[in-house]
Amino acid sequence: MLLLAALSLAVWVYLLLGHGRFWQAGPVLVPAVPNHAPAVTVIVPARDEAASVGRALRSLLAQTYLGHLHIILVDDQSRDGTAEVARALRDSRLSILEGRERPPGWSGKLWALAQGVEAAGSEFLMFTDADIEHHPEHIATLVAQLQKGGFDLVSEMVALNCESLAERALVPAFVFFFALLYPFERVNDPESPTAAAAGGTMLLRAAALERVGGLAAMRGALIDDVTLAGRIKQGGKIWLGHSGLAASIRPYPGAADVWRMVARTAYTQLEYSPLVLAGTVVGMVLVWLLPPIAALLCRGPAQLAGLLAWACMTGAYLPTLGRFKLRPAWALVLPATAAFYTAATIGSAIDHITGRGVMWKRRSYT
Repeated sequence: MLLLAALSLAVWVYLLLGHGRFWQAGPVLVPAVPNHAPAVTVIVPARDEAASVGRALRSLLAQTYLGHLHIILVDDQSRDGTAEVARALRDSRLSILEGRERPPGWSGKLWALAQGVEAAGSEFLMFTDADIEHHPEHIATLVAQLQKGGFDLVSEMVALNCESLAERALVPAFVFFFALLYPFERVNDPESPTAAAAGGTMLLRAAALERVGGLAAMRGALIDDVTLAGRIKQGGKIWLGHSGLAASIRPYPGAADVWRMVARTAYTQLEYSPLVLAGTVVGMVLVWLLPPIAALLCRGPAQLAGLLAWACMTGAYLPTLGRFKLRPAWALVLPATAAFYTAATIGSAIDHITGRGVMWKRRSYT
């Protein structure tokens, strides 16, 4: 056990000192005014989003952006009256497209976005979900950031709901683990191959999308935001940060809701490899579960190494908890949360291997 505890501690020392400072709060956009205001087309893919789409669209229509703004809602064959909610807004800046049947090989969201891109004619495209509420200065700030850095793609991790017990226990860790996989510092470094984006809000140049072959070139991607960022970074600059100007209004009231969200793409993230899955599980146990086990059950040097590794883990998590305005005591739950995400990843693999796939908005992804 001493060897394992020492190895866990060594991993944590590396993560804190040599892994792109992933644990920091990360860059945050603050309101800004662009140098000039080119036309922006906002594309909102929506499938059964009647509960949130009205609020999301009203926030987009309330933008203070001075350039031409056109919003396209692509109703992806909803059954709950999503399009009717949008039509009731009656604004000339809003168009509603009835989504066509999804062709084989396309993911649902990418097919909806592709139809919106086909109808757009702007220099800048913004992809945003139908459950995101936007501050009035959001689009202007995104354009200013893209112009200031000469970026081809700017995206944000929007503020997520953190009200229910399940959300407080699980949602901050989702952001924390995302930053661990894709340290924002490395994503934003043009010399680093690390690329990622957060699909809730993405602003990109239409020319950059055309350069990488459009959405058709990645039509089957389930982790579409990261895939798009990877393609655009090959020859362009991207930026990823946190948003203080956009927030998700989708609740995750129970642990099962978070489980489904994670299981939908977890095994995809591992490239459907049983070997990578096994390595991931071993790594999760070593990094997240072994420190508290060694600290609580061992004695002597092994216990000390476990305590130090657990302290590193806890300290690394505190900036994320601060972003969600949660008490530091929630850091003590992180090992159990990591176990939950590990189990959801295994569940995702089982769903894929058994052919069940994952149901997401009435579609089965196998």
